[in-house]
Formats: sequence, structure tokens, C-alpha cells
Amino acid sequence: MTEIQELSQFLTLDMRLDVKAVALQQTLGLTGTTDGRHLLINTPCIVKNLCQLLSDSQNSIAKDASLALINLSADEEIVPALLAEATNIVEHMLKIISNPEHNLADPACMVLSNLTRTKLGSEKVFQSMEGNLDKYVDIFCQEKYNKKGARLHYLASVLANLSQLPAVRSYILDPSRSCLQRLVSFTDYKDSISRRGAILGLIKNCCFETDHHEFLLSEAVDLLPKLLIPLAGPEEFDEEDNDKLPIDLQYLGEEKTREPDPDIRKMLLEALTQLCATKFGREYLRSKNTYVILRELHKWEKNENNLVILEHLVNILIRFEHEIGHDNLKELEVPDEIIEKFNALEPAL
Repeated sequence: MTEIQELSQFLTLDMRLDVKAVALQQTLGLTGTTDGRHLLINTPCIVKNLCQLLSDSQNSIAKDASLALINLSADEEIVPALLAEATNIVEHMLKIISNPEHNLADPACMVLSNLTRTKLGSEKVFQSMEGNLDKYVDIFCQEKYNKKGARLHYLASVLANLSQLPAVRSYILDPSRSCLQRLVSFTDYKDSISRRGAILGLIKNCCFETDHHEFLLSEAVDLLPKLLIPLAGPEEFDEEDNDKLPIDLQYLGEEKTREPDPDIRKMLLEALTQLCATKFGREYLRSKNTYVILRELHKWEKNENNLVILEHLVNILIRFEHEIGHDNLKELEVPDEIIEKFNALEPAL
């Protein structure tokens, strides 16, 4: 029996506390190195035992077990082994997240966020949700769902990662559900950059589904204002320009500030660019005077990468449809100056 196998024997709920604590500290230390993680993942029962210790009556034990699982799940090389049926790690995490009385819901979200960065992990998690993504959207949207103070911000990352799967995008974009409508309200969420950014990543992925552009821009979802408000500043427009804007963007006030994070602004611009892939999307954005918001943003934006995307987006909007000549830009082989941006952007985490 190896030392690691001996170690695993002490990681059980009924082990004496002092022995268990020492064994767990050694295990946690091993998760901090690549070699250590590979040793642990190749040892039967280690992951399963760590999952069981999440229910330990001693909070310090349960917390250290959660930290070890976070470290293990962050290593993409061992994710397939973590997802093996014998570990039940996904089921353990979903059960914790669903329990409003569990004080380790945030670490459980972090573990699933790590696992779902891979396609295999996303498929496993979605499968384990048993087709009931709405349940977790509901949990996510209730800011005080967890009674132990967990904020569940990283559940946003789980949902965003899952949206790399076509099946999940189809689920989210199903007009018979209210899934997307509930999530878009977090595009301007002030209390958490991780929650705000992840939901925008999910929305951007959904914008790749050109068949759903009319639904995304319909009153049912009303996505355009949700994407433009974070990009809008305190500028005032003349009456004619102002009246053409979506009602939510009229008279924002002199205290209005733009999204401070350049990566989130990039996602907002990329989502708008995807909506311009279709003639319907382009014409809708023009009709809502999107250009004036982008024009003022261009004067303010300092990030060079964002300026490139912004200028490309404006170039599409100011062109006449007969100059573009195609309904869906994604079906084009040419012209390169328009299509290259769409090809460069793929549904991502």
C-alpha cells in the first residue's frame, strides 16, 4: 500500500478528528502541485472521500475538503478522471448548491465552474441536471436563496460554461421558457463582476444562434437595451436622436457611468456584433439608434482591442444593406473585411 493510499484511509467521516485533520492538510498540500494532483487522482477513493467530508460536522474539515476539490478541478488534465462515475463529484456539488442550508455552496459552485470549462465537464453537469436547468437558474436568480450567506456568484460561470453546448443554448433560447429573460437582468449587476461578466458570456454565446435573433430582440427578451445601457454614458442627445433610442436609454442622467471592466465591455460589443450577422439584427439596431451610443463610446473608450471591435461594429451599422448585399453574414465566404470578425469569435467560456 502506498503512502497516498494510506492517507485516503484517514479521510473518512468516522475517523478521529485530529488524525483526519492532519491527513486532510497533507492532502490539501498535495493539491497545490501538478505531481501531487496526479498522485491523488490515481488513488482510489480520494475524491469520493473528499466529497463525503464536505458533510463533516467540523466546519474546518469540510472547508479544507472543499478547497482540495477546487484545486483538483482546476487542473484540466485530471478533469476526465474527476468526472468518473465512481466519484459522483458533480452530483455532490449540485446537491450542495440546491441545499439552502449548506454553508459550502460557494465552493461547490467553484468546483462546477472549473469542471464545466471543458466540453466533457459541461456535458456531464448538464446531464446530471436531468434537463432541469430552470431549477438552477431559479436558484441563481434568488440572491438570498442560501441562508448561510453564500452568494452563488460562481453559479453564473457554470451557466455560462454550459452555454458552450448547443443543447444548452437551445434550452435557454426556447421561447416557451423564461430562462433567458431572467438572466439578462444581470448584465448591469453592480455587486459582482464575476456574476455580471459570466452572464454576458452566456448571452454572447446565445447571440451566435442567428435563427433566434428576432426572439432575442423581441419585447419578450428586450436584449438590446440590456447590452447598450452598460456602454452608455451621461451624454445628452437632441430630441430627435433621443426619441429613437430604446425607452430605457432615454434620459439616463448626468451621473450615468459606463461599465468599468474592459473585458466586459468587449463581450458587450461582441454580442452586438453577433446580432449584426443578420439583416434583421442590423436593421433593428439601426432603428433603435444604436449608432449614437457607440459614437459616444468611441470618444470615451481607451482600450485598443475594444476600439477595433467598436469601429468594425460601427462600420457595419453605417453601411446600407445594398452595400452589404446579404442577409446572413455568417453564410458569406466574402467580403473578408466584414466576415473575419464573425469567424474569429466562436461560442466560448
